Amino acid sequence: MEMEVNQQSDPTDIEKNKTMAILAYIIFLIPLLAAKESKFAMYHVNQGLILFLAAVAINILGAIIPIIGWFFILTLGNLAIFVLAVMGIINAAQGQTKPLPIIGKFKIIK
Repeated sequence: MEMEVNQQSDPTDIEKNKTMAILAYIIFLIPLLAAKESKFAMYHVNQGLILFLAAVAINILGAIIPIIGWFFILTLGNLAIFVLAVMGIINAAQGQTKPLPIIGKFKIIK
C-alpha cells in the first residue's frame, strides 16, 4: 500500500533538499529547523521522527521486560529500526516520498 508517493514534490525542491531528507533519518531535528519550507524534507522529517519514537518505545519496552525483552525485543526491534532507517535513506536519496512499512502511515508533522 503506497500512500502519498511523490506528494506534489517539486523537482527543484527534491534536488535542493535531498541531503536534508537523508539527514532526517539520522538526526531529524536539524532538517526540522533548517528545511521548514521544503515539503520533501518535511515528509522525511516526519518519517524520521516516527522512526525515532518507535526506537524509543522498543528500547523502553525491551529494557522493562526481563529476558524476552533483552534478547528478542531489543535485538529484533533495533534491527527492524535499522532496516527501516536504511529504507528511508534510500527513498530520500532517490527523491521519493514513499512511506516506510508499518510506521509510514502515521503523520505527526504537517
